[in-house]
Amino acid sequence: MQKFVGTGVALVTPFGEDLSVDFEALKKLVNYTIDNGTNYLVINGTTGESGTITKQEKAEIINVIVTENKGRLPLVLGVGSNNTQTVIDELQSLNLSNIDAILSVAPYYSKPTQEGFYQHFKAIALATTKPIILYNVPGRTAKNMEPATILRLANDFDNVIGVKEAGNNQQQYLELIKNKPKDFLIISGDDDLALGVVLAGGAGVISVIGQGLPKEFSTMIQLGLAGKNKEAYEIYYQLIDIINYIFEENNPAGIKAVLLKKGICLDEVRLPLVKASEQLQTKISDFIDNL
Repeated sequence: MQKFVGTGVALVTPFGEDLSVDFEALKKLVNYTIDNGTNYLVINGTTGESGTITKQEKAEIINVIVTENKGRLPLVLGVGSNNTQTVIDELQSLNLSNIDAILSVAPYYSKPTQEGFYQHFKAIALATTKPIILYNVPGRTAKNMEPATILRLANDFDNVIGVKEAGNNQQQYLELIKNKPKDFLIISGDDDLALGVVLAGGAGVISVIGQGLPKEFSTMIQLGLAGKNKEAYEIYYQLIDIINYIFEENNPAGIKAVLLKKGICLDEVRLPLVKASEQLQTKISDFIDNL
């Protein structure tokens, strides 16, 4: 699964002032990330405000990205829910012919046991032939999917090919990297920890800042994968402030402020999220001016 090594980008969904999806800005974003060294694109993740996107909008977003991508990069689609049957139904109703893998978040709100996590993803793995990347993000789901559960799924199902680990927990990353099956991908979901994860043996990152500063961030990850620690950390120290800024209030308000500054899209977000504060926008703007 070499196609998911390196920098994946969790694309935002650009909105116009009326909060409808801005498809022209979405095309611009797709080309901007592709032209600047990104390795694959992730559609309809949390950063894409998936919780506020309608079924029809999701279908249109997929279609526009597939068309604009023109087969240049692998595409990963977010399909997750805390209702297992909903995930299965969606997988069976969507046209996945142009999708290379599924990113499926651990069930949120319900707080299942580790056995519950296992049975949820077992049911999903048996319902599709598509490669599945698990997504563990306890800060959003309220429950950690433990390494033993992730590795059990990795060993039991050939189409469970990796995990986007976003617990901001270095020990958990290291345990997963140490004990994983040979080709199983440990993908960082934490932009601030991504370089360390790569240097420890991880496969790369599914990034938020990677779409705002794709050239710098993806270069850093490639240097890390090549074992060029010193050069990679030089870029890391340049970027760490902006990585912290974009998550200071909420995601994706921070990254949309970056993309506004870059002239890619507006910074509109849908409720219950709100735009980045003036103070944060100023910090982000100043950082980009000085980069």
